[in-house]
Amino acid sequence: MLTLVVVFLTSFGIITLRSVAPFIFPAYYVYFVIAFLAFIFFAKLDFNVLSAFSNYFYVGSIIFLLLPLIVGQVTRGAVRWIPIGAATIQPAEIVRPFLFIFFANYLTIQKITRDRFFKTLGLLALPVFLILVQPSLGVAVLTVIGFAGILIASGLSKKTMFAAVLVGALSLPVSWFLLAPYQKDRVLTFLSPYQDPFGAGYNSIQSMISVGSGGLWGRGLGEGVQTQLAFLPERHTDFIFASVAEEFGFAGACLLLFGSFFLLYRIIKIMDFAGGGVARAFLSGVFLTLLVQTVVHIGMNMGLFPITGVPLPLVSAGGSSLLATSITLGMAISTKK
Repeated sequence: MLTLVVVFLTSFGIITLRSVAPFIFPAYYVYFVIAFLAFIFFAKLDFNVLSAFSNYFYVGSIIFLLLPLIVGQVTRGAVRWIPIGAATIQPAEIVRPFLFIFFANYLTIQKITRDRFFKTLGLLALPVFLILVQPSLGVAVLTVIGFAGILIASGLSKKTMFAAVLVGALSLPVSWFLLAPYQKDRVLTFLSPYQDPFGAGYNSIQSMISVGSGGLWGRGLGEGVQTQLAFLPERHTDFIFASVAEEFGFAGACLLLFGSFFLLYRIIKIMDFAGGGVARAFLSGVFLTLLVQTVVHIGMNMGLFPITGVPLPLVSAGGSSLLATSITLGMAISTKK
């Protein structure tokens, strides 16, 4: 069932992308084939084998995250991608499932003491820092969220968990001063997008117009005004849900929602058959990450959240995101006994 929903969502994404961003084809088919092969490969592997190599995954992830800072390609002021021939790859996306395996193994293999808990936070801080300096705030936040999901399922005491939540809540005001100017603008624009409708608020306004203009059944494939005339920016990545809502309407958006949340439901069901605590902790991190990613993407497309560069899993264009999600879901299948 999980494989079927993966095929459904990726097919839905390709149909939409062929309409709103035909310029990414046929090259995008290569990413799709590689991602599907990776999904099958990791689904066939024994999760215990992956867990045995968790320490090597952590070291490899750190090295991989350092590569953009050394040989990375600068795009829009960010150094997130490394060139591989004519294509590029984003290490911050690819390493996430491997980091989840490491932390799931590290937090469940022994009882979590206070010293071990703070050591784990230090191990998390290093990859998160390397992702932030690229900069890629959205990916860094998703990595931390996945870690939180693993932590919840790892048998952490309620007292320690409460202390961690309290520290996180108290640090939120401080995080405002750590945001880059453009990130602060996104938050302020979210609160009042019409103060600058042709500047900082443009993306949010155009996205809401796209979602609303689709009506019940949509304008039709290839007939969306906002998408086809490029009023909607990043219509194939950050605003793919708005593109779906305009061309397929409320009915198509609901179908996409059903597919996305059925995917999450299947991950929960796999937890019932997961072989051991490490597998359940890993699945918990995967579930929370995909849930937040889906909710935030759809929410920002509807003006409910600030604009972030969070793709819709398996649907948004992005070879690295598609590959990382496929690897993650393949690993999720491999956790079954």
